Amino acid sequence: MSGPPPGAARDGNDAEVVARSLEQPELFALLYDRYASDIHRYAARRLGDGAADDIAADTFLAAFRIRSRYDLTRANARPWLYGIAGNLIGKQRRTEVRALKALARTGSDPVAASWGDSWVEDTDSRIAAQGPLAGALAALSAGDRNVLLLVAWADLTYQEVAEALDIPVGTVRSRLNRARRKVRSALGADPAFVNDAAEVA
Repeated sequence: MSGPPPGAARDGNDAEVVARSLEQPELFALLYDRYASDIHRYAARRLGDGAADDIAADTFLAAFRIRSRYDLTRANARPWLYGIAGNLIGKQRRTEVRALKALARTGSDPVAASWGDSWVEDTDSRIAAQGPLAGALAALSAGDRNVLLLVAWADLTYQEVAEALDIPVGTVRSRLNRARRKVRSALGADPAFVNDAAEVA
């Protein structure tokens, strides 16, 4: 899981940074330094590199504009930022679904391929699995896909996903369970078989 870089603690937790940025706006750049690469990577996985630049920039611009409404009882701003990014990605839902369907047809993911062998050691098996998985993701409802990808690609906990999407944890669990079941079924696995350690998270 990504997060604040070493030594960032001396600058305060995220809530303190947001609160201080109300008087000293330049301090908000600390949140950008902490989370911009995570937000960009997540947006790139969902929409591609071109759109990710805009999504990441717009996420922090929107966050800066609404920072006075940030819930200061939440020390970690990461879920809040992913929630903003998710809303922006949602506005481009058709682009995401088109990209997933194209990946399902071709089996070629230019985003993952650009990361080279460090992304996955066995490139051939990765490419063979991408098409069906992309098709399964494209078939999910936007809500189910958001929950699944925040857990799988952003590495958020159930509680963080609930905060990001402003929904109850129980809804996160039910959407994730439904999404996993549909993806397993689409990939030819028995959807009744659930053996995920993550279920207890």
